[in-house]
Amino acid sequence: MKTTVAIQNLKCAGCESTIAKKLHMVQGIYNISVNTENCTVSFNYKTEDGLNTVQNELSKLGYPSVGDKNNLSTKAKSYVSCAIGRLTK
Repeated sequence: MKTTVAIQNLKCAGCESTIAKKLHMVQGIYNISVNTENCTVSFNYKTEDGLNTVQNELSKLGYPSVGDKNNLSTKAKSYVSCAIGRLTK
């Protein structure tokens, strides 16, 4: 199944790099595409658990789905994830 998830806090190529690297490590997730212009992540998944896993991983990195809680600590996580993405790119 293919889906696109709108996320919060996606700012740049550093964020994109971190998200792509992390999601490529999730089993059963493939064809990952991160779009910084419209703040979305598109991917294919094999089971509903795959979709939930991706959403949880994104939230842990500081990129919760639109509509989910986005407090100061979540925003701070996204800045750290962004910096790591820029350094490891």
